[in-house]
Amino acid sequence: MSKLLYSCTMSLDGFIAGAGGDMSWLTEHIGPNPLVDEVIGKIGALLVGNRTFRGDDPHRGTDKEGKPFGGGWTGPQFVLTHHAPDTPVPGVTFVGDLDGAVAAAKAAAGDKYVNVLGADTARQCLEAGVLDEILVFIAPVLLGDGVRLFDRPGGADVKLERLSLTSAPQATNLWFRVL
Repeated sequence: MSKLLYSCTMSLDGFIAGAGGDMSWLTEHIGPNPLVDEVIGKIGALLVGNRTFRGDDPHRGTDKEGKPFGGGWTGPQFVLTHHAPDTPVPGVTFVGDLDGAVAAAKAAAGDKYVNVLGADTARQCLEAGVLDEILVFIAPVLLGDGVRLFDRPGGADVKLERLSLTSAPQATNLWFRVL
C-alpha cells in the first residue's frame, strides 16, 4: 500500500515559497542531492494543491518549466481543486475533494509514494490523518516571508519521529514519520 509523503525544499526560516508564492529563490539551490534522486524513483503519483499546480515554477523560462521535478519525474498527477480548468491537461486529473484525491492517487501509485506538493494540501492531509511522512530539504537561505512549511492558525502540536538526517552540498535533509 502506498504512503503519503509531503516533500519540499524549505528556507532555514521555514518558508517553502517566497512572498506571493515566488519560487525563483529555489533555482540557485537546486543541485545534486542523492536523496532527491532516490525519492523521485520511489514516487508513483503526485497529489498537488491547486495553488502549487497553478503557481510559480523555479524552472520558469527553461525547457524544464511545468515539469515535475524539472522533468526528473513523470506519472499521474492529481490536483485538489474546486475549479478544474475547462481544457484537459494531459496526465493530470482534477479532483474536488480530499478523500477522492487521496484514494485516486494511492490507487495510481501502487506500492510507491504519493508525493504531496503544496503546504495547504499537506496540512489538509495531516488534519485528515492520512499523511505518513514529511521530507524537508533545508536550503541555506533566509527568506523572511512567504508560504510556511506548515501553517495552522492557533497552532498545532504534531508529533514526528525523525527517520533520517543527511546532507548534500545545497541542503540538509530531514525525514520524519508522522506519529
